[in-house]
Amino acid sequence: MQEVEVVGVRIELPSNQPLVLLKELEGDRHLPIWIGAPEASAIAFVQQGIVPPRPMTHDLMVSVIKALNHRVTEVRLVTVEDTVFHAELVFEDGTRVSSRASDAIAVALRVPCPIFCADTVLDEAGVRITESDADADEEDQETAEQELRQFREFLADVEPEDFER
Repeated sequence: MQEVEVVGVRIELPSNQPLVLLKELEGDRHLPIWIGAPEASAIAFVQQGIVPPRPMTHDLMVSVIKALNHRVTEVRLVTVEDTVFHAELVFEDGTRVSSRASDAIAVALRVPCPIFCADTVLDEAGVRITESDADADEEDQETAEQELRQFREFLADVEPEDFER
């Protein structure tokens, strides 16, 4: 198992599919995991320090765990099967609970706790990103974030009547 950190949420263009990008702490491999929009928001909110007016699902989950006097001590990305990543929440008593990777990452960022990735997962799905690749990715990310902001602004102003024929 290698410890990984969350680099951030990205939008893959041209498909506009969100992904969370992880990087191993003791190496140069990155792990892109394609995720859904709600999970992307849940991860991005924590990273940006945004506190929603009401708890999101992952906030609720962490609150329930705490209310039951338990603690998530780590998250593990354990397998990848047909591009589907499987994770586990590991509790203080050693109990492990199966989870989608995106949900486990969202919980790990809220607790907070370390995220580990199985070597086999990094070997199969990890990619090495060079400095020039990282610079290009940052530019792409800025463009994607700007497009996402513009889309959210559009959604904030749109009315159901706007879609009538």
